[in-house]
Amino acid sequence: MVNLSVSFVRCVLLAGTILFVQGQAGPAVGEEAVLAEPLPAPALHLTLKGTLAAAADNNPDVLLYKERIQEAQGQVRTQLGAMLPNVSANVRQTRQTQFRGTFGLDPVRSDPFSIFDTRISATQNLLSASLIQRWRASREALHATEFEADARTFDTMASAALLYMEGLKAMAMAKMHEANESIMSELLGIVRQRQRGGVATGLDIARLEAQLAAERQRGSSVRYDLEHAKLSLINLLALPHESRLVLADEWSTDVQDIPSPQHAVEDALARRPEVQAQFTRVKASELTYSSITGERLPSLMAQGDYGLIGNRWNNTLDTYQMALSLQIPIFDGGQREGRIAEAQSRLRQEVFRMRSVVNQVKMEVHDALASLAAAKEQVGIAQTGLKMATKELELARERYAVITTASHFELTNGLSAVARARENLVTALFQLNAARVNIARSTGNLNGLN
Repeated sequence: MVNLSVSFVRCVLLAGTILFVQGQAGPAVGEEAVLAEPLPAPALHLTLKGTLAAAADNNPDVLLYKERIQEAQGQVRTQLGAMLPNVSANVRQTRQTQFRGTFGLDPVRSDPFSIFDTRISATQNLLSASLIQRWRASREALHATEFEADARTFDTMASAALLYMEGLKAMAMAKMHEANESIMSELLGIVRQRQRGGVATGLDIARLEAQLAAERQRGSSVRYDLEHAKLSLINLLALPHESRLVLADEWSTDVQDIPSPQHAVEDALARRPEVQAQFTRVKASELTYSSITGERLPSLMAQGDYGLIGNRWNNTLDTYQMALSLQIPIFDGGQREGRIAEAQSRLRQEVFRMRSVVNQVKMEVHDALASLAAAKEQVGIAQTGLKMATKELELARERYAVITTASHFELTNGLSAVARARENLVTALFQLNAARVNIARSTGNLNGLN
């Protein structure tokens, strides 16, 4: 007994030592796995207003167009610099020999000699119609680039808003399928209860179970649509892919008075950046054409330099040179006329594009107004249809519960009618809110979208 007790005590002490060493060494493998699991990313509650702001600030395509603005600003500075003075300085120390025969002297090489020369030179274009028009054309091109960036921003914001609406649609469809599944499960319980009473058949239960399975399948598909819409939003807004989005806003079920087509078109032509961008392109093409035709006119340029020259830096004399140059173009082989014809054709092309842009804007406004009016009407019809379908289902349920000889088809038909009516209402609400986005985009009023 003594030996057994001593051995037991030794085993207990050894086990305690092992556990102590393991505790000092660190957590066990299972504990490391638990600690190594990354914490879930916090939920990002995204409103429609926040979506529009993030699309304008984070989207790479929008940022790319903003960089094009910087490029256009550099071109404006380049064209302006061509009209400003060009000043340079030069310092040179040489050691050389000359062949005297070059100057009509003895055909021998001279002894080596040194020359030190330091000089400041300046050139200034005093009068050049071509340079002035080029500078003005570059400024108009800058404005066109800015309007193009605004148009790209609005397109991205509209895409983000439509994706947001797609996400709200998927959420509404998921809730709809959950409600349908709840009703089907409740009715399935009633039918099973009647089967135990010998009134309903197994075929009735099989039909409802098949409907319930189909509804669950559609619900699963809709949940994927919701995740796809969120992932598309994450990609469009350039958010981290592990972000968990929560769409915080809800659909608007009504709209204010629909504007008249004439008023909407006037707003669109005044606000749409595409129209303003094309107008500035036409103006830039006119200035470019004018700059090339201005090459036919004489240009006046002043040049001069001042410096010190001698055989050493401490043995120099000052010298200077001034010149006024008048250049009169006479004939360049027809190159200038070719550039003029090319610029004139580009001007006509921009005028034709202006007509196309105006027609496209008018078409988009009229189409958005028609879509908004149709969606508003469809929402009213869908709401009425849902009321009627709900009433039909309630009456069929009461009839099925009270009258033992009532047909099971009345119940399933009422259930199908409610499911279709709910889906019609969700689709109509989505079309209404998508039409709100389209009318805001077509009239250039996306910043006021709520």
